[in-house]
Amino acid sequence: MNSLKKLAGDTAIYGVSSIVGRFLNWWLVPYYSNVFPPSEYGVVGNLYAYMTFMLVLLTYGMETGYFRFASRADDKKLVYSSSLISMFVTSASFLLVVFTFSDNIAHWMEYGDHPEYISWIAMIMAFDAFASIPFAKLRIESRPIKFAFLKLVNILANIFFNIFFISICPAILKGNPESFIRYVYSEDIGVGYVFISNLIASAITLVMLVPDLQIKLRFSKLLLKEMIWYSFPILVVGIAGMVNQNIDKILIPKLVPDELGPMEQVGIYAANYKLAVLMNMFIQAFRYAFEPFFFSQVKSENNKRGYALILKYFVIFGLLIFLGISLFLDLFRQLGILGEGYLSGLKVVPIVLMANLFLGIYYTLSLWYKLTDKTRFGAYFALIGAVLSLLINIIFIPKYGYMASAWAVLICFVVMTVLSYFVGQKYFPVNYPIKRIGMYFAAALGIYAVAYFVPDISQMLKYAINFVLFAVFVSVVFVLENKEFRKFLR
Repeated sequence: MNSLKKLAGDTAIYGVSSIVGRFLNWWLVPYYSNVFPPSEYGVVGNLYAYMTFMLVLLTYGMETGYFRFASRADDKKLVYSSSLISMFVTSASFLLVVFTFSDNIAHWMEYGDHPEYISWIAMIMAFDAFASIPFAKLRIESRPIKFAFLKLVNILANIFFNIFFISICPAILKGNPESFIRYVYSEDIGVGYVFISNLIASAITLVMLVPDLQIKLRFSKLLLKEMIWYSFPILVVGIAGMVNQNIDKILIPKLVPDELGPMEQVGIYAANYKLAVLMNMFIQAFRYAFEPFFFSQVKSENNKRGYALILKYFVIFGLLIFLGISLFLDLFRQLGILGEGYLSGLKVVPIVLMANLFLGIYYTLSLWYKLTDKTRFGAYFALIGAVLSLLINIIFIPKYGYMASAWAVLICFVVMTVLSYFVGQKYFPVNYPIKRIGMYFAAALGIYAVAYFVPDISQMLKYAINFVLFAVFVSVVFVLENKEFRKFLR
């Protein structure tokens, strides 16, 4: 159980930083929604969707490959140096290609009027890809405090420069047109300052990682070949995962008729999609500590029992987040957190929350193919999910718009989770408490259904009923898990 205590401790550090950082960063969503109309924010959602695909390609699974090889290699410095050199060469080559053909790429992406957007997001991706290996080194060396600090600096810098360029600079110039601010700000850039702010934040983070880059550079072609061979299925998984999570924001402008405002739909969908960020924060914080923990453990029956307990409690806390947000979703409307033009998309939030919970379950189950070096199965599952997601989006977006995309994400992750569980039991059997987990899912969905079908009543009375329903779920969990959970914590 000492290893579980370490997992809990690291998760707490990663989790606090991730939750605080992402929570702060999340406030940019209501900020943008009250500054930009949905059609302009749609540009941000669309280009960031492209960025996520390219970032997966630029990192090509090396982060997980580095974890695997550094955890068992005698010469960890050689693993780090080889990974770092490889990442530098590919990132620099990518930048060279984009800068050379930025106009052509911009026209292909239908941003011919703003080729500078393409150059800015290319630099962001190159900086972040290169920084992924030093960040992985911090994780495998169990240095969560420095990792968390750098991530927070990145987020705070991004927030500061967004507010500076989008709000402070125009306010200063309005009162003093001759201010020096006119040399660093142009009203014509508009939504482009979102990308400029991100670029500055990524550059600051990379500079702060310089001490971790000062190593004796050595390179092993044979080692890198083995790492790439191991990591390639992870790359396939990553690309397929991005299809599952972000292809909708690329397809909506292509498939929704112009008269229905495709970019406006992207903006509404992207903003409401991010309201599910609390579930994402929980999953991300858990994964930061979870993955190195798995690779450091042996395949003993005792640890398998620990894996089963971890999955159960992951589901419990995930369902608490689902209910906590879904039952009180109207608060986003009542408190004016989102701009008026975005409120029509609130109905996608419970769907996306549940989809992200299943994604987290899938990540937790995926330990079996990583520990048994059968990463090709991860690629199979992800590809199946990607094909399913593409089909649902392509067939139903023209008729149902972004609602089809939300259901596509949920269906995709449910299918992937079910496949990973049944195949995993063949190669790495773990006695997961499936009946108990299923009961909690049924209880949470039943409570949500009751709240959903409550007739129109006063808002305060509805909140009171929903609070009671939430308390019922918490009470059920407490009664059933009290003794085992206290033992787990000890």
